[in-house]
Amino acid sequence: MNALNASLLDALVGAIGAAVDEGAQALVISGRPGLFSAGIDVRELLGTDRTGVAAYWQVFFATLRAIASCPVPIGAAITGHSPAGGAVLALFCDHRIMADGDFTIGLNEVRVGLPVPEVILAALRRQVGPRNAEYLAVGGRMLTPQRALEAGLVDRVVPADEVVPASLEWARELIGLAPQAMRVTRANARADLIALFDSIGLDDAALMAERWMSDETQQTMRAMIDKRGKP
Repeated sequence: MNALNASLLDALVGAIGAAVDEGAQALVISGRPGLFSAGIDVRELLGTDRTGVAAYWQVFFATLRAIASCPVPIGAAITGHSPAGGAVLALFCDHRIMADGDFTIGLNEVRVGLPVPEVILAALRRQVGPRNAEYLAVGGRMLTPQRALEAGLVDRVVPADEVVPASLEWARELIGLAPQAMRVTRANARADLIALFDSIGLDDAALMAERWMSDETQQTMRAMIDKRGKP
């Protein structure tokens, strides 16, 4: 399910750093067919104490920062469903190609008892505009691939078996450009996204830890888990 627990997030950050150190000029993050990421690992986090929850959210936001500030372009090959944390990971990449089909993507945090933190809202506004960002985040709306494309949440929709090849082709196209010019222009274009973490990222991590431990969120999450467990 590519559930975003601390171990997976640490591994992702490590893989990004290692690839850059080994000379990668562009990266693509993909999931298994039908599912990019199911979002945060709710079951694991529900069994974590307050200290562990606070540490988890720091790792989560550090991962977003690592993606946003990566010195080489990162494409998201959205191979299927991508709710909540999965959509957030893709949001901080440079480019998003999603599989066509009976899939959904969106920031549905409000529907599962979590607020959408400001650093993520700011990234969403940057991608889809202020009015669309408010509509999508406040309502916790999940979109079909075509609706996500129309809203600007993804950049392209292709048949499922073409998502990874199309993402690799996007990466190769960037690699084919004058490298210094491309990287300097990209760094300038993404400076506002990276700056978000210096101004509000740490506060957001603390906010999410506090909200996760609230009665409202705990009750909503446990009800969701119970519902999924029913035949």
